Amino acid sequence: MNKKIYTRQYYIDKIRGFYNSDLIKVVTGIRRCGKSCFLLSVMEDLKSQGVKEKDILYLNLDKRGYRKIKTPDALEAAVETLITDDDYKYLFIDEVQNVDGFEEVINGFREDGNFSIFITGSNSYLLSGELTTKLTGRYIEIEMFTLNFREYLEMKSFFGNEIKSNKTEEFNEYIRFGGFPKVLEFDDPNDKDTYISEVISQILEKDVVKHKKIRNRSVFDKVMTYVINNFGATVSLSSIAEYFEKQEHISIRTETLNNYLQILENAKIIYRCPRFDVKSKKSLRGEQKYYLADLGIYFSRNVDARINYGPVLENIVYTYLSAKNYKISVGRIGKLECDFITRVSDEYRYIQVAMTIMSPETEEREYKPFTMIRDNYPKYLLTIDPLLQKRDGVIHKNIIEFIANDESLSSVV
Repeated sequence: MNKKIYTRQYYIDKIRGFYNSDLIKVVTGIRRCGKSCFLLSVMEDLKSQGVKEKDILYLNLDKRGYRKIKTPDALEAAVETLITDDDYKYLFIDEVQNVDGFEEVINGFREDGNFSIFITGSNSYLLSGELTTKLTGRYIEIEMFTLNFREYLEMKSFFGNEIKSNKTEEFNEYIRFGGFPKVLEFDDPNDKDTYISEVISQILEKDVVKHKKIRNRSVFDKVMTYVINNFGATVSLSSIAEYFEKQEHISIRTETLNNYLQILENAKIIYRCPRFDVKSKKSLRGEQKYYLADLGIYFSRNVDARINYGPVLENIVYTYLSAKNYKISVGRIGKLECDFITRVSDEYRYIQVAMTIMSPETEEREYKPFTMIRDNYPKYLLTIDPLLQKRDGVIHKNIIEFIANDESLSSVV
């Protein structure tokens, strides 16, 4: 393995405790977020712990030499050719969905008891219910996201790319082109946009259309564009259907619309953030927000590159905290909204996200939801202000530094 691999340490730490477990390790995430490189990093980590190379078995079913493996028998035979003795093995299979019926092979090696198994593949298949039904209770999911801002800076440094002295400028560039790792290989902004657009095209053709029956591709594309262009906005099935009825003169059944949105979620293009009532501590049906797997998805599809910091910063905070395993909802407090409520076990954190609170009006607007919360769980205000406010016990943090320092809500003091 001669390729220089940037190690995403957070995910290594997340999976390391399962290295010797018989649970199948299923690595998911939007296409090109770094799953294949992550498997290589895990393999290197195992070797650093003394695992011999002969005991690490690796198949990338998208690579030349393995692309003809399409049946369970062919997959099993390919794995068998890599086994040289009876010692405990670590089996890695990349793009496993290329083999119809792979589950029986994976289960067979798991039942053998002499294998630790790691797989990646199409999210639309792995998360569609087919895999979860066949492997119930026998796997764990390690969900990966594109690079957060800290990883973005680390990866630029790792490959010797210049990092701007002004961290805010670097942050704006990160917003504009997102965190797909390969984007860092390109200097020209047009090349970056072209690459991201191609990634989305691959997702649609390989992960969505190939595995799902979409009767009207044109309408599906319009729905996808609508959701991408309105990320961070409060929507419901009825409000989206009403928009298409009145503005696009397209009638879409709510069942069809819900199916389209679920397809986009399964492909990890969007994430649904439900609403949560603070007083009753119950989830609310109907309205929700959708956030993007990566901001590059939005900017690569739109000519207007101006940054609307409200939803953009929310999106960055949402994906950053999601990667840290926080359960996130949009909070409703009477008629007011709290941008995010995070839950870990039965503990809550309340979060407001804004570009700035430099004006008194904005400051009052952002603090007002906090005054309506009667419990004593921590409250956070995340902005990009260089000067931080101390008020009413609310923890005010600069988003850029918060993420660059890899902070967590529970560790903030």
